[in-house]
Amino acid sequence: MRIVTSRLLYLFIAIVAIGSCKSDDDANPEDPRAENRRGLGTSAEELLSDDIYTSLTVEFVYSEGFRPQQQTIDTFRPFLDRLLNKPGGITFVETVIEQPDGKPYTTQEIREIENENRTQYTDGDNIAVFVYFANGGASGDTNTSVTLGTAYQNTSIVIYQETLQNINGLPNGPDLFLLEATTLRHEFGHILGLVNILDDDIHTIHEDPDNNRHCVVEDCLMYFESTVPGTIAFPMKGDIPVLDPLCLADLEAKGGK
Repeated sequence: MRIVTSRLLYLFIAIVAIGSCKSDDDANPEDPRAENRRGLGTSAEELLSDDIYTSLTVEFVYSEGFRPQQQTIDTFRPFLDRLLNKPGGITFVETVIEQPDGKPYTTQEIREIENENRTQYTDGDNIAVFVYFANGGASGDTNTSVTLGTAYQNTSIVIYQETLQNINGLPNGPDLFLLEATTLRHEFGHILGLVNILDDDIHTIHEDPDNNRHCVVEDCLMYFESTVPGTIAFPMKGDIPVLDPLCLADLEAKGGK
């Protein structure tokens, strides 16, 4: 397990963005789980609108000691309610699993953990999203950069909870709730298609040319530095970044509120 030192806190790079924008392999249409094994961004309209799915289930998966803060879960619901048209409601399910082996994890290993432990799949008029709070970090982490989270399929997100906990444990480290909530919302923004994930779903040109798949507006939730530990304000003052009007316009154009 890597322990991040405080002098490196301001050197972290938002490689979370790079990993978040990779597409998964084509899903097998004969697999009943195929609807949840598509490429990143392909379910954006299905999540945002009520044309196909009128309700949403979010499954939070974690092992003992890595559950997100209750405040992170509680404040995630109004975030979703603000963006999604789901008249049938939004349900949260928590699944506790045995700690997997093999950390730090590659994205493929995270997919395997999902395949073995995910219980909620899209079915009928309900679309399901999987969020795994991992007991380890990402395999690409170094002494100068770490990944906080990755959106890696159309309804799949990993939050590297051990990494967040280590950063929180640094002297004057960011509040854990702020780290969790910002990372979770940022990655959910990616499965909603932000920013320009599919190269054709942008409403107004605001993709950062230097940091693809992120917003050029510096105080936006989808700005690449919104999940760089050294740029997150601390101590916690409740100032989680929000989506700027340009990102909101993208979501509205695809069926969001």
